[in-house]
This record gives sequence, C-alpha cells and structure tokens, in this order.
Amino acid sequence: MPAIATRPSISFEFFPPKTEEMERSLWEAINRLAPLHPDFVSVTYGAGGSTRERTHATIARIIAETDLTPAAHLTCVNASRADIDEVVRRYHEIGVRHIVALRGDPTTGIGTPYVAHPQGYQTSAELVASIKRTYPEIEVTVSAYPEKHPESRDFDADIDTLQAKIDAGATRAITQVFFDNELYFRYLDRVRARGITIPIVPGIMPMHNFKQAYGFVTRAGTTVPAWFAAQFEGLDDDPETRRLVAATIAAGQVHKLAKHGVDAFHFYTMNRADLVFAISHLLGIRPTGAKKAA
Repeated sequence: MPAIATRPSISFEFFPPKTEEMERSLWEAINRLAPLHPDFVSVTYGAGGSTRERTHATIARIIAETDLTPAAHLTCVNASRADIDEVVRRYHEIGVRHIVALRGDPTTGIGTPYVAHPQGYQTSAELVASIKRTYPEIEVTVSAYPEKHPESRDFDADIDTLQAKIDAGATRAITQVFFDNELYFRYLDRVRARGITIPIVPGIMPMHNFKQAYGFVTRAGTTVPAWFAAQFEGLDDDPETRRLVAATIAAGQVHKLAKHGVDAFHFYTMNRADLVFAISHLLGIRPTGAKKAA
C-alpha cells in the first residue's frame, strides 16, 4: 500500500464506560492512541442521567490527565432546554471548547418516530444556535448522512437540515459510517453543489465484531454491501482472523479516500485501539512523545 503524500488529520470517538473493566479498556485505548496526536477525541452521550454523568467524567479526566483536545457529544433527547444548557455550562466550566451537537435517536429505538421534549430543543439546529449564542468560542461539529438521514424525505430535505445547522454556527460535519466510498463522494458532490463548504469528515468504523456491528449500522440506515459482508463469512468464531480482515478492509477504504483528496478521518473506535492504530500507521501517522494518561 503506497504511502499517502500528506499526513491526514485524524480524530477518534470513544464512549463512556459502564464498568471498571470497561474503564480500563477505554484508558488502554486512549493511552495507545494519544501519541498519534489526533485533532480531537469525542465522547458519546446518552439521554439518561447516569450516561450523561459518565460522559462528563470521561471528558473531565481527558482534560486533567492528557494533552488531548476533547469534544463532548450532546443531544436534544429527553431533556429540557434548561437541562441541556446546564450541561453545556458545566462543559465550558471545565474547559471544553468543542461540542458535537446532535438531535439524537428516539428513546424508543431507531426506526420509531422522534418526539422532542416539550420544553426541549426541537432540532439540532436549535441546539447549535443556542450553544453559539451563549458561548461563541465553542466550536460545534454536527452530523452528516451520505445515505441521507432515515427520516429525511429525500436528499434535498436532508441537505436543507445540514444547511440549517451550518447557518446556526456549525463549522464541521462528521458522516454516519459508510462502507462504499462512492456514497460519500456522491454526497459530497450534492453538498458542494448547494454551496456548502465546511469540512465533511468521513466517519470510519473498523468492524471488530461484524455480526454485532451489522445490526447496529443497518438499523441506523447504513448499507452494508454484499461483497463487504462476504469477507466475514465463516469468521464468527475466529476473532483473530476477523480483526485482520476488518483492518485490511478499513485500511483500504481510507487509503482510497485519501488518494482522492480526503485529508481528514474520524474513527469510531468502539473503545479499542488496535485496528485504528494500524490503519493510522498505514496512513503514515506515527506516534510521537505525548503526556501519558493515567
């Protein structure tokens, strides 16, 4: 695999741990990936109070114990404006200057109708506008959908939603995971044709556990090509080979994107470092000295 001419920028997504064992795994991943000097690392956010607090605790520890720049996820789900505003205030207080603002999925599950909290933000654009109005120094990243959001009528409506988020102050979008690069390039053509110029960063998910991830990504509207699924046939009980196959496929995907001029990647790590570290290596990204997380 030939080297990429220019080092792309990278970012990593983690989720807050629920148990002590998951906490150890998360920090092993952070320790392993921190020396790659990502632009930022994001931490996902759940609608429930306990998950919300775990996100805050993880972000606070990243700030206290590493040199990484954290981005805190935030959704509109199941919370009033006052509650969400308080979460933003607390993040700002501990030094967070980057938020990934999302509407969020229905608490009743993907595929069911979304119902906004009666006193809550009705859309992600409203959330973005509120963050920027109160804290203009906070950078806001939003989501983008190469296959359009499952609830959008069509691509035009979907891009209208993206435009509204940009008008509210968003300066970057990260895509939902995709496995066919043509979907990303066609989406980028549509977005640029509408005059949208912000970075549309591809979201890349190495499939550590294909069977488990398949259900999750397809419920969220992602197409899994037949050729892709075929690579994992017969590997349900062979995790070592499965990891090698997943790394090979994802590395090929990002390498092809980079060859076509993509210069930034966001990796959904699933709190594991092995495949993402290997893919970054193949992109020419090497570790350098970094403050070690505890």
